[in-house]
Amino acid sequence: MDDNINLLKSLLKSSINYGAAEIDLIKLKTLHKTTDVISGLIPPALVFFVLLMFLLFLSFGLANWLGQIMGNIFYGYFMIAAFYALVGILMHLLLHKWIKRKVCDYLVRQIFK
Repeated sequence: MDDNINLLKSLLKSSINYGAAEIDLIKLKTLHKTTDVISGLIPPALVFFVLLMFLLFLSFGLANWLGQIMGNIFYGYFMIAAFYALVGILMHLLLHKWIKRKVCDYLVRQIFK
């Protein structure tokens, strides 16, 4: 009878150790996938930021130039703002689903890589 109790205790202890090891493995796999996805997003985000800064300063220069041509600096800024509003509306209407699908596909590919 004592052998059965010891065997049961040993089996229970092994099951607890196995469960703890499985939990640790899941944590490590989750950490690995998370860091993989985040590290995959950082380089494109940096490139996007640099391009955004370029576009910002280009817009300021173009707005000043257009404003000088039209006789008042504010007119140039209004024209550039109207252009970006039009581009934003067109992107929302025409490209919203496409951009969302591309981002989702990229994230799923990174997760299951």
